[in-house]
Amino acid sequence: MGRRYGLRGPWVLRGLDLDLPPHTLVRIEGANGVGKSTLLRLLAGIDAPTEGHVTGRPRTAYVPERFPVALPFTAAGYLVHMGRVHGLPAAEAAARAQEWLARFGAAAYARTPLAELSKGTSQKVAVAQALLAEPGLLVLDEAWTGLDTAARDALDRAVAERVADGATVVFVDHDPRRLAGASSLTHRLEGRTLHAAAPAADHGPRVRIEATGPAPAALPQGLPGAPTVERDTPDPAAVRLTTTAAHSDALLHALVTARPPWHITGLAQLPAPVPAPSSRHDGTAVGMEPGPTPTAGPAEAATPEATPEAAYAAPRPARPSGPPPRATAALTRYRTALLARSQRWLAPLLLYAAVLGVGVRAGQPLLDSLGYAAAAVVPPAAWLVRLCVTQEPPAARNVVAAAVGPSSGHRASLLAGLGCALALGCAGTGIVLLISEPVSTDGTAAVPLLPAALAGLLATVCCALTGAAAGALCSRPVLHRHGWSLAATVAGALLVLVTDGSPAKAAVTDLVSGSLTGTVRIPFLPLAGAAVVAVAVAVLTSRLAALRE
Repeated sequence: MGRRYGLRGPWVLRGLDLDLPPHTLVRIEGANGVGKSTLLRLLAGIDAPTEGHVTGRPRTAYVPERFPVALPFTAAGYLVHMGRVHGLPAAEAAARAQEWLARFGAAAYARTPLAELSKGTSQKVAVAQALLAEPGLLVLDEAWTGLDTAARDALDRAVAERVADGATVVFVDHDPRRLAGASSLTHRLEGRTLHAAAPAADHGPRVRIEATGPAPAALPQGLPGAPTVERDTPDPAAVRLTTTAAHSDALLHALVTARPPWHITGLAQLPAPVPAPSSRHDGTAVGMEPGPTPTAGPAEAATPEATPEAAYAAPRPARPSGPPPRATAALTRYRTALLARSQRWLAPLLLYAAVLGVGVRAGQPLLDSLGYAAAAVVPPAAWLVRLCVTQEPPAARNVVAAAVGPSSGHRASLLAGLGCALALGCAGTGIVLLISEPVSTDGTAAVPLLPAALAGLLATVCCALTGAAAGALCSRPVLHRHGWSLAATVAGALLVLVTDGSPAKAAVTDLVSGSLTGTVRIPFLPLAGAAVVAVAVAVLTSRLAALRE
């Protein structure tokens, strides 16, 4: 695959061909500005490649380098929303949120607003949202930045656990010692493409685990930390495993949860190994056995011996791909809550109330007032959709895009804005029905109340759909500049109301013209046209959101 920005922009990445199997920890190296973050965004599904494609992506979670604090939630509240977006029930999401905050030493901040958290604590929340759903693909873009020593160690252990559980973890970090010696694959990004690189050696403390297994004592595949294996000749069922301290907990967990389990008989910490003073011409350190090549799969990296160890593996549940079930509903709730807590809805509400206050009076003809109230929904609908699409900080939006895909995330924003506009319009229609007179414009003909109410509600829905479509076309990903987007939203809302052939204008015209004779015209045709326009715009902008950030 390849990636460039703009139709004629220079290629940032090109000619990439990469296979990331399960049980794999992948390190991406490279100088600043070569496109490491771009590569991670492609792997996470946040951006789409300009050429080529990514296939087989499992459930994905992404941790940005800097997590935004401009979100109107508490730490636990945000994590519960993200857990539900990942497909977890609310109770389970809340329990896992507390568990991961505790593991990273941030349990005391569960009820603290994100805006009041320090940079380090905010980053702990970012890491927790990625880990609580147990993703099959975990993408970390310098996720250790800003974490304290204890939290960094906790993240190291969490990464090892994910790899042991069958996940693929891809990470970038500025510290060359980060998870050194634990990576199954290491690639260096240079010259717009990837090159295999030798994993960095880890000279930190080691842990030796002595265990006894059932005959024929076959170790599970994909053991975390790529441990070295030594057999006890008198007892063929006994084995000694040596791994890094960061991976010892995950290795113990993998052994005792295997089916059948291994029995731990000894545990000892070893001193850090002394680096070899010289190397052979082939690049292998003197006095050490050659390790797996950079392109080796996870099984080769985890089990250096060519023995029947690979004959047995602990069973792992199959990991589904694609967005989790009910993700759109959960994400729509999240975006609606984001709008409600930010109080940005107040301005569209005041605009709608002011327009109704000016144009609707008690005792006026019902159909005229219903037409006016329906037309007044168009500007707030466009405004609310624009707010829902643009309100989320880019880093938080990227987290959501990795979880469900940018197209699903954009559709949820459109649904949240449209839902708020419909609620506003229905409330206004109800007020009009209460205070208006069911008579024609000249007061000589009676207007049936129930058909008029139905016509008014359908006209309101028609205007909300058309206004939402205008708002979607006047914001990202179509228009990115704030000034142009705002001006286009105002112009688009006005054009929707005055342009011949507009479904909104047709619905309002049916109500106003029917008021002259007291005839109620149900706007079925304008409503169908508005629905077609809204769906077409949603499909177009959602597709564009997947191609252009």
